[in-house]
Amino acid sequence: MTRLLIITGPQGSGNHLFSKCLAVHEDVYGWKSLLNTYWEGHHHEPFADAWEDPELLHEFNWSQSDYFVTSVSCPYFKNKQAVVPKYEKFIKIAEQYVDQIDVAIIGRDQTILKYQQLRVRKEHTTQIALDSFKWLFEHQQCSFLSQELLALYKVDYLKQVSKQLDWPIAYLSVDDILTNDANKKYIKNVQEYWLDDEVHKAVNES
Repeated sequence: MTRLLIITGPQGSGNHLFSKCLAVHEDVYGWKSLLNTYWEGHHHEPFADAWEDPELLHEFNWSQSDYFVTSVSCPYFKNKQAVVPKYEKFIKIAEQYVDQIDVAIIGRDQTILKYQQLRVRKEHTTQIALDSFKWLFEHQQCSFLSQELLALYKVDYLKQVSKQLDWPIAYLSVDDILTNDANKKYIKNVQEYWLDDEVHKAVNES
């Protein structure tokens, strides 16, 4: 049975991270060039042109594997313009060539998403993604991926993802991918908070 896994999420939610983790297995056709570097532009993603023009899927060589994974941000940027992926058309055409299509939507802390988007793109685009996912929620069976859970549980989390998606993941090859916590640069230590005294009081009373 041939399968296509679509990974998508708000811009900055972790498409590169999960593209690596879910394409590292030798049986999976995915963004292999990304495995050799920390980051590269999304225009190098194997299906990037087809997200702009899904008709190109008719020209793709679907005999290369039984497992295909593609990643696309929502929105992605083309010529410095925000573009919403053509989810419906892409999926309708892909259904002609694979037996099963799975959709996994990435989540990340909403405040960090806002900071990241404003820093990199000068525009807060999360709402565009939330509006665009409504079609996926209504017409596809969607799973959810979490950058926070991946950073916390690491390989154990990926093992559960593998079971839930029934997707091959090479656990022994992802250690280097999981060494960096991309959220750390946005988080500052809080020295004191107004509720601390009440918490300490409760601890002493208990």
